[in-house]
Amino acid sequence: MSEIALPLAMALLTLGGILAGYRVAFVLAGASAIFILISPLPTAFFNLIVSRIYANVLTNWLLVAIPMFIFMGLILEKSGVAERALKGAQRALGGTAAGMGVAVLVIGVLLAASSGVVGASVVLLALLALPRMAEVGYDKATGAGLIAASGTLAILIPPSVMLIILGDQLQTPVPDMFAGAIGPGLLLVALYGIYIIWRARGLPRAPKGPALGLIAGVGRTLMDVAPLLILVICVLGSIIGGLATPTEASGLGALGAILVTALYRRFDTGVIMAAARDTVMATCVVLMVIVGATCFSAVFKGVGGDAMIRSALSLFGDNPWTVLLVVMGAIFVLGFVLDWLEITLILIPIFAPVIAGLEFGNGLTGQPLLIWFGILVAVNLQTSFLTPPFGFALFYLRGAAGDQLQTREIYRGVIPFIALQLFALGLLMAFPWLITGLI
Repeated sequence: MSEIALPLAMALLTLGGILAGYRVAFVLAGASAIFILISPLPTAFFNLIVSRIYANVLTNWLLVAIPMFIFMGLILEKSGVAERALKGAQRALGGTAAGMGVAVLVIGVLLAASSGVVGASVVLLALLALPRMAEVGYDKATGAGLIAASGTLAILIPPSVMLIILGDQLQTPVPDMFAGAIGPGLLLVALYGIYIIWRARGLPRAPKGPALGLIAGVGRTLMDVAPLLILVICVLGSIIGGLATPTEASGLGALGAILVTALYRRFDTGVIMAAARDTVMATCVVLMVIVGATCFSAVFKGVGGDAMIRSALSLFGDNPWTVLLVVMGAIFVLGFVLDWLEITLILIPIFAPVIAGLEFGNGLTGQPLLIWFGILVAVNLQTSFLTPPFGFALFYLRGAAGDQLQTREIYRGVIPFIALQLFALGLLMAFPWLITGLI
């Protein structure tokens, strides 16, 4: 039997099962079980898988941060705190059409840093900002593109669940992953802002709201935005400054979200129960996929999958930049049909050793190299959220907008932002210090 027959068959079976609509966790675990039985792997391999699940999942304290950060974001969303912050930002910046666009972008950053949940960010921005952007003259496509792109910042800007999982898979410190994501996040925000200001040329001023005195207006805006901003700074500062681990900071963030909710007198058991229920559901999905991916990764490598990948990449020569472009291209294309979680858990453990063995220069060796690669993957996967026809942000936006938007308007609106994403990805590859400078 050819050396690539088993790993190729395993990869095709897994991809087929996922595309057929079966649950990803069960597809990964099922494919692993099948290929343990039909491959020449010893039966003791089952013990290895159990040991990996115990060591990498059940006793991995880092993964505790995932439900805590999800809970933090859901509390802020369901209590109306995030909505209040959005209205405050609109009040402060929405005096012009450009200001309205920048306000949407700013609150997208705040939502990203406070929740890390793309769906919540996109839906909230769509419900509150889309009508206001139409009022000041933005065409529907531009408004849709900005909202979708701003919402996807939630998977890149810390504290991001994706960065936590990437750090775990790459065996790199999560605080360093968070620090490495700050530069790319600011770069994307700057590119989005420049584009939306350029698009706002010639549009009228935004309709004025109820008149407020200067002091009253500033005070109300600060009351709306400041608590959320302080919470984000405390959580991220404690992690990046080394004062707390990501797990400890996630607990701080969850408690802080409850306190902010109480400050606004939005605290009640209904909000807590709804957020807890959704957190449990989301966490169970993530952990089941992690367990399935742990099984898949072990068996795939056992039947020669890593050797097959290295052999395939060697066909493109020994130039490290060519190999990196091929890997990024493969992740980008797979992002059309696969979720970021599946790509992160299945492909990163396979691609990472290949990238780690390449020489890129610029001091990119060891941990800095893996962090640089991880952030490139994160930006790449963020782009997949915007890419038609299966970009998840597009589905969230279409569902939230209802009759206000047609699908073709959403597709047309995200194209410029996809171009900006790819431009930013190219800059990050050409200038690694944009990522490694804060590590």
